Amino acid sequence: MGKCKIGIVGFGTVGTGIYKILRSEVDLHPILKEIEIAKIVVNDVNKKREINFENNLLIDDPNILINDPSIDVIVEVMGGIEIAKDIIMKSLKAGKSVVTANKAVIARYGSEIYETAAKQGVYVLSEAAVCGGIPIIEPLKRSLKSNHIKKMIGIINGTTNFILSKMTNEKADYKKTLELAQNLGYAEFDPTADVEGHDAADKISILSELAFGGKINRDSISTEGISQINLKDIEYANKLGFEIKLLALSERNHINKNDSLALNIWVGPSLISKSHPLATVEGVNNALLIEAHPLGEIMLYGPGAGSGPTAASVVSDILSLHANTMKNNASIDPLLSFNFWRNCHIIDSSQITKKNYLRIICIDSPGVIGKIGDVFGINDVSIESIVQLDASADKAEIVVITHEVSNGSFEKSKEEINALNEVEIIASQLSCI
Repeated sequence: MGKCKIGIVGFGTVGTGIYKILRSEVDLHPILKEIEIAKIVVNDVNKKREINFENNLLIDDPNILINDPSIDVIVEVMGGIEIAKDIIMKSLKAGKSVVTANKAVIARYGSEIYETAAKQGVYVLSEAAVCGGIPIIEPLKRSLKSNHIKKMIGIINGTTNFILSKMTNEKADYKKTLELAQNLGYAEFDPTADVEGHDAADKISILSELAFGGKINRDSISTEGISQINLKDIEYANKLGFEIKLLALSERNHINKNDSLALNIWVGPSLISKSHPLATVEGVNNALLIEAHPLGEIMLYGPGAGSGPTAASVVSDILSLHANTMKNNASIDPLLSFNFWRNCHIIDSSQITKKNYLRIICIDSPGVIGKIGDVFGINDVSIESIVQLDASADKAEIVVITHEVSNGSFEKSKEEINALNEVEIIASQLSCI
């Protein structure tokens, strides 16, 4: 079999990692040696770099790659959304398969991208878009296809897990820990996508489409971040036997009369029992727990970001494409490609049912716990525990953990509790697993 010629668009952290793997002198699988980097698209070809490139490898126009009939695969690792999407679409329409690490593009435009790839008889692979080096996409497309997937829950953002781990283990301040994450390269200069949960929502959207077979409206995913978590919440969680993690959850809810599968999908900071498998996931590591039938439960765990892990996933996709072409089979491999086969929709956030944690700062007066309990009772919110964990001369902190209740009933209770004369503020709210 001849060479597989690839063009790389973008040469940041991931692009550099891909180059180093393919140029490595270590003992590589023979198929890896058949991958040839034809050109690399960068913004500035004259920029000084640590790597000395040969044969005018760098160019600044992606259209040169797209229009070159000798290039088999376009590798998009430039980041961003609209320009990256344009390059992906042009590449597919030119009859080239695409490998991308761009979760934001796939989460928003996956339907259009998958449909275009199918029409052109090519592939779009995106293993690196979710959880860095952990193989999650391909297992959902292949190994787990014989299973009825019921639920996925995971820690799928390394930045927030790093911050929460530091806050838990070292009683570190949130803002200082975020600054450390930025200095270490775990968080962007603008960390909003990570700390407000948007990155995790992109990823769980992609995973849900693959697991359940239907297009997901990314904007319908209920999403909360960790920016309001403070050391009090960490302390109280520990006293109650929990860890706090930013979790992403996706599960089957019901099937409508029109055969549309209703899904419960959300992202938010959550209390998780110290005995839960995900509670031990520390630092920038990611993990996804999948519940399926007849398989049962499995957990995929590993580094969720970084040059090496993410680049390794990209190269793995390139190898899959090249190995597929070696079969000399003109037809598309239905397990390597992906397209939607059913209708899915996300249930309204008010219908989501889960356990909740609420921390309330109030005046330390007789009967206040009873009044809070009465409000929950009137709204059919069952309480698992309600305790006073801290008190000063005139203030008290009340922590409530509910049983599994609908968001609608819980939010109504919150409004009424907040209106009580004794209540100063609802300091924080978390989900519970």
